[in-house]
Amino acid sequence: VQLVESGGGSVQAGGSLRLSCAASGRTFSSLAMGWFRQAPGKERECVVAINRSGGSTYYADSVKGRFTISRDNAKTTVYLQMDSLNPEDTAVYYCAAGVTSYIGRIYTAIREYAYWGQGTQVTVSS
Repeated sequence: VQLVESGGGSVQAGGSLRLSCAASGRTFSSLAMGWFRQAPGKERECVVAINRSGGSTYYADSVKGRFTISRDNAKTTVYLQMDSLNPEDTAVYYCAAGVTSYIGRIYTAIREYAYWGQGTQVTVSS
């Protein structure tokens, strides 16, 4: 599975960005998807995740009400809409994919994801 992220950049606090992750190499609807981020000196953390169908989602407390994950299985792409950004959201954001036979499965742990994108930088200035 190849994952290619796009949409990162720099924005002022309160602004918005939309990240995209295009997947190839495997049936997209067989993949649970997630977005992780890693800030300098911090561990990589799961911020959002979505199951195979898109019907179930997970949000870290720090992003609830501000971030929205969605997927388009026809376009084999997962999206991360980020609104009301603040400087604490500054990090490298990674798209991740995990294979599961259970359509309802949501993965939140790093070890559950077999495939990773190269990462895209998001910088929020105050």
